[in-house]
Order: sequence, then structure tokens, then C-alpha cells
Amino acid sequence: MSASRALPVGRALLYLVLSATAWGTAGAAAALLYGHSGLGPMALTFWRSAGGVALLLAVRRSAGRPVPTGRVPRVPRVPRPARLGRILVNGLGLTLFQAAYFLAVQRTGLAVATVVTLGAAPVMIASGARLTMGERLGGSGLLAVGGALGGLAVLVLGDGGSGPADLAGIGWALLSAAGYACITLYTRRLGRSGGGDGPYATTLWSFTVCAVCMLPFAAAEGLWPDPAGLGRTLALLAYLAAVPTALAYGLYFAGAAVVRATTASVVALIEPVSATVIAVLLLGERLTAATAAGTGVLLLSVAGLALAETRPARRARPA
Repeated sequence: MSASRALPVGRALLYLVLSATAWGTAGAAAALLYGHSGLGPMALTFWRSAGGVALLLAVRRSAGRPVPTGRVPRVPRVPRPARLGRILVNGLGLTLFQAAYFLAVQRTGLAVATVVTLGAAPVMIASGARLTMGERLGGSGLLAVGGALGGLAVLVLGDGGSGPADLAGIGWALLSAAGYACITLYTRRLGRSGGGDGPYATTLWSFTVCAVCMLPFAAAEGLWPDPAGLGRTLALLAYLAAVPTALAYGLYFAGAAVVRATTASVVALIEPVSATVIAVLLLGERLTAATAAGTGVLLLSVAGLALAETRPARRARPA
């Protein structure tokens, strides 16, 4: 048995759904922080990463060992240069994903940045998975991806009354999608070969690299928050580091090692759905008919792709 199949497919999909739902709250937290904390996108990315690393290390210290996500069998010891390469690929991909996303949010707003990033990612990942791993979606998978992109298009058109989106912001969102595609494809490839470090170590090292890379940019931008409202700022930063970072990425790396790369990217489209729900329920934004329709299409597409992913596993199970 390989490490990639130690976690059941159904549980892996649940982990991806939970991580995408948690990610949807990150944009709302960032929008609130932009409004009063004095922190910019570089500083916000640094504090999110550094806080996630601190929490993961605290959990490991309190438990006495890394917290496992699923039972992972032993794999052959990996030479140090290869392990360093894995750490850098995941860490740099995560750095690009996080920093470019927060820059896009600052330039274009939360809705457009999230929609463009996660709408472009499935296309990039589907192409990359086909070229690098020979993964085939089949008719139902292609229909689900098309439906997901259609739902995202409805969301964009439904909110398009405020004028054209900022082109630089769109560019940052596409760079963010490229970073997300990189870590998704690489995690899946390692999961298939049994060469991964496990979700805890992958999450810890990825955010360590991200924090180190972002520190000089955050310092140049302004590292420290404004004293006014410091308690609220610290609470939001703590939430950002704990739930959509340390917890969500641990679940994501565990699930992405098991399911197809394109499936992981489409399930992540739940993020703009959860962000929409938060905006309506907590931030007082109005739910338009187009937003409701786009959200519904996205959810149906995710459900269809999840069924397509689990069908081969059910067929292979002995009677």
C-alpha cells in the first residue's frame, strides 16, 4: 500500500471540503484587517504564515510528536537534497499563492480576486495533471469542471455593475492561481509515488519558507499594526493563523495527496461560496439572484466531481 492511499477517498474529500470552507473565511478576515489594522498584503501574508508555524510547533510540543492526519505507513528514507527540493517547491508555491492573492484582494476586491484565482486554477491544474501525470477526467469530470467555471462566470457577471476589474489585480489573481496549481500538482504527484513528508510536516515547512520569504517585503511595507484597535487586530490575526492556515492547510495537504489534482482544485471552489455566505450573513452584503445561481451551480459541480472521484474506489472494493 502506498502512502497516498492510506487515507480513504471519502475522508480525503471531506478534508478538502473543510479546508476550502475555512479558506473562504480568510478573505473576510483580511478585508476586516485592511480596514483598520494598517497592515498591507505583504505584512498580512507574513503574519499569517508566522502565526501558522507558531501554532503548529506549539501543537507538536504539547503532543510530544507531530499530529498525524490519517495513518501513513512507513516509506523509504528520502535523501536530504530531494527533501529540500520538496520543501522549497511547496513553500515557494504557497508564498506565491498567498501573497499574490492578498495583493489581488487589495487591487480588485475580495469577490473578483477569489473568483479569478479559483476559476483559473482548475484549468491550469487539469492541463498540468494531464501533461505531467496522465490523469483523465472523463465526460462527467469535464462536465463538472465546465459547470464550475460557468458558475464562477455567473458570479463575476452578477457583480460586474461596478465597472471593469483592475487589470493588475487580475494579473495578481492569475499568479495566485499558478502558485495554487503548483502546490496541488506537486502534492498529488508525491502522494502517488509515496514520497511525501505527511500533511503536518508539509504544512509546517511550507509556511516556514513562506514566512522567511515574506519577512523583508513585510518589513519594507510596514510590519507592525496600528496601536488603535490592537486587540481586535490580534484576534483576527490569531484566527487567520489558526483556522484557515494551520488547520485548513493540514487538511488540504492530507486530502490532495489522495484525490486527483483537478478534483482537489474544483472542490476548492467552495471557498468563494463560503465567502459569499459570510458576506451576506455577517457583512451585510445583498445576495443577488446571479450570486445565488452561481453559488448553486458551483455546489452542484463540486458534488458531481466528488461522485466521479469516489466511483472508481467503490468499484474496486471487493464484494
